Amino acid sequence: MEFWGKRPFLIKGTEMQFDETPIGAYKYELDTPILLIDLDLMESNIAKMADFFRSVNANLRPHTKTHKTPIIAHKQIDASAIGVTCAKLGEAEVMINSGIKQVLIANEIITPLKIEKLTSLARHADLIVAVDDEDNVEHLSKSAFNKGVNLKVLVEVDIGMKRCGVEPGEPALKLAHKIEKSKNLTFAGLMGYEGHTVTIPDFDKRKYETEKSMALLVETKDLIERSGLRVEIMSGGGTGTYNITGKIPEMTEIQAGSYVVMDAYYKNVVNEFDCALTILSTVISRPNKTTAIIDAGIKTMTKEFGLPLVKGIEGVKLTRLSEEHGNLDVSKSEIDLKRGDKIELIPTHCCTTINLHDKFYGIRNDRLETIWDIEGRGKVR
Repeated sequence: MEFWGKRPFLIKGTEMQFDETPIGAYKYELDTPILLIDLDLMESNIAKMADFFRSVNANLRPHTKTHKTPIIAHKQIDASAIGVTCAKLGEAEVMINSGIKQVLIANEIITPLKIEKLTSLARHADLIVAVDDEDNVEHLSKSAFNKGVNLKVLVEVDIGMKRCGVEPGEPALKLAHKIEKSKNLTFAGLMGYEGHTVTIPDFDKRKYETEKSMALLVETKDLIERSGLRVEIMSGGGTGTYNITGKIPEMTEIQAGSYVVMDAYYKNVVNEFDCALTILSTVISRPNKTTAIIDAGIKTMTKEFGLPLVKGIEGVKLTRLSEEHGNLDVSKSEIDLKRGDKIELIPTHCCTTINLHDKFYGIRNDRLETIWDIEGRGKVR
């Protein structure tokens, strides 16, 4: 095995066999492209977020749509999270099967097959689900009654995201009373996601827009409680607003997710968390002096928030992604990249990049420590 000069991130002539991933291997020996997670950085991110929630009234219910991996969720719960949030029923099933009992599905479950599955899962966990429609409430109630289970329900309120949710105020009040009157359903509270504010770069503007949106949820809470119903849960928030929404006295839980691994796009908004996620790739071609080609493309990492960033090499920039290839501009680099050199890239969107992979390769001190199946990967139903 030969290392090139003082460039520890570059390696050639490895003796590894294809598809071998021995624990303890040097990370630049691993076959590529591969999804790496820096365990020290991830654990630091978990600890930082847990520390914040010790200082406020709200609790953390982290969103697993980012990592989709039960062992990471258990680490978050061990660090004082009250449970998890899931985007889809399939993700919730993965988390429940791993032993997690407190699960919020921050989405509407409306088709008959999904409703049957939801109420069956409610036998094995304390499930909460969001609704924004009276017919959906009736269907959930019928299935829960037939199964003999009780289901907690949140009214989702549209506070500016313009996605799911009823309008604040009277529409939410009406739906809350519908739930409360329905058999085997419990009205547990409200959910509102300020997703339209979480990536506003300027903190003061982000804070202003977030508080303006969350005020609609708080006002709706007050209206419902004046009608005689108790609003136990007030759920919302994301990584970009955890320290804004999390400080609102009426909020009881925050659904931040990306913070656990972070990405290059979110890092510009929330700088206190570190990018623990990288794609390790190999230079496979040098067609000319200014260009290097790597073996990672859009089937390996996503680009909807911009092209991934090259980590640790000055003057090298990713300029293009095709299906299986990435183009690097090396014209401003003092390093002469060669075929076989290993390059790490920081994704710009961790959630969608992770969903392209089957496994995390956990790295500590540049050595492979563990391999985790991304069990929630592809659970889009």
